[in-house]
Amino acid sequence: MILYFSATGNSRYVAERIARETNDKTVSLNLLIKQNKKDDLISETKPFVFICPTYAWRLPRVVDDYIRRTVFKGNRKVYFVMTCGDETANAIRYVKKLCQYKGWDLQGFAEVIMPDNYIVMFPSIDKTKARKIIEGAQPLINQISVDIYNGNGFSILAQKGIVGWLESGLVNDIFYKLFVQAKGFHVDEAKCLCCGKCAELCPLNNIVITSGKPVWGDRCTHCMACLHRCPTECIEYKKKTQGKQRYSFDNQ
Repeated sequence: MILYFSATGNSRYVAERIARETNDKTVSLNLLIKQNKKDDLISETKPFVFICPTYAWRLPRVVDDYIRRTVFKGNRKVYFVMTCGDETANAIRYVKKLCQYKGWDLQGFAEVIMPDNYIVMFPSIDKTKARKIIEGAQPLINQISVDIYNGNGFSILAQKGIVGWLESGLVNDIFYKLFVQAKGFHVDEAKCLCCGKCAELCPLNNIVITSGKPVWGDRCTHCMACLHRCPTECIEYKKKTQGKQRYSFDNQ
């Protein structure tokens, strides 16, 4: 079973590619998290494969939280594949802790470079560069697929020194405390179609449509699905995203 979390399509694409090559099925963690069930139970005879983006050099906390509270039965072997714009730093340390907590046998951990979509802090990537990055990821995705299909383990990255330790540890904590908040989101009402897609996409049900316009609550994971996938690009985050090109894998 391939379980993926994806806001703009990078991790979904990797999941679908691996599922196709391994004759497996995909399950959206976005939808499971959005349903907010307290007693989820997932059973599978094949190894579990988790695919998600890297948030501040670590698993997204909504993904980590969901995995911890959900009962997984059947196969105890797992693989983790994390998409990222640069690297995962010391994320492997926290993946190992999660596997230990769940009693899982970690078979492999891989990082797949994909276009970075966090335009709150970083520049936007034009389509030509994005396509080149996606093309460059193909050999690794193929190899990961072959290894999973054959039941092979693959390279588990070594923990990356003091810098990686700080990035995935202290910096991650600061990032969530100071930056991951919804109060900076706002909408250009003249461009808003009142379509409700932003509320539909939000995995935490943090957006409600009030008087035809989106209103953000106090829960947010900064996945940026609402901002990047708005059909009229009417959503902004403070002044940090103004004039920046939106990214969605399906539009490359």
